[in-house]
Amino acid sequence: MSAPDALHAHQLRAASGQFTTALRFSIRDQTRNRLAALLLVAFVPLWYLLMAAMAGHRPLDFRLFATGQVMHIDGGHLTLISAGLNSLTMICGFAVFDAVRKSLAFDRRLVHAGYRQPVLIGAKSLAVAAVAFAVAVYTALALLPFWRPSVTGWLAVLAAFTVIALTYGALGLLLGVLVRGDLEGFFLIIMGSLMDTFLQNPLGNPLANKPVLHWFPSFGPMQFATAGAFAHTALWGYLALGLAWAAGFAATGLIIFRRRTHRRTATPRRPVTAKPGTDPSPA
Repeated sequence: MSAPDALHAHQLRAASGQFTTALRFSIRDQTRNRLAALLLVAFVPLWYLLMAAMAGHRPLDFRLFATGQVMHIDGGHLTLISAGLNSLTMICGFAVFDAVRKSLAFDRRLVHAGYRQPVLIGAKSLAVAAVAFAVAVYTALALLPFWRPSVTGWLAVLAAFTVIALTYGALGLLLGVLVRGDLEGFFLIIMGSLMDTFLQNPLGNPLANKPVLHWFPSFGPMQFATAGAFAHTALWGYLALGLAWAAGFAATGLIIFRRRTHRRTATPRRPVTAKPGTDPSPA
């Protein structure tokens, strides 16, 4: 093996080792939040139970914007979908925001110690995606004791849950590197998730069938889950719309993360030149 090939192989092994270590730290940071774990295990079933009891089984009209079709569906089942979306926005947003805020100084030290920023960015992105998918699977499984949609309907709900978990995980990443305090981040996540998911349900919002909801992150996942669960239609464009929100939040957050962990090199000090007729030595 030639010297350039050996050097390239060594660099690949070093980058692989850095990626594995960074990924392990990122997943550990995001999964050791006890409040988020408690919300996931206990809050999700209780939230489903409360929403199902409040909504009952009153029929509702829900509009599919892709086809213009107005469906007459069970309001309780629709409320369970919006409840799952709402719980995911808060849990994933909180978990990622808290982890990023606490690990930012450590990530900066890793960069100064020689870790490559692309490696850290890739590991952090994969950790957010893995945690979001795991939380979405649990939330979709917790739905089954309250409502048993068809297999394709449940898979549509799972896909929508995964996308909204990715979206608010990416938002948590963005807020974690952007805002200066915990209070601001928690407030933005709570208010954003409540407004976003609540407005999608016609049971509590008479504007839920209006075009203005196109501008909310949960619009695409809600349309996809509802179409798959009730109309057995796959609205892939609306799922892609949700992924676009996730990609936008993640890209913005990772750009800011790169800037905040950038390794700054010391600039050489300019030599002091003495003026003619003066003594340059210190007094």
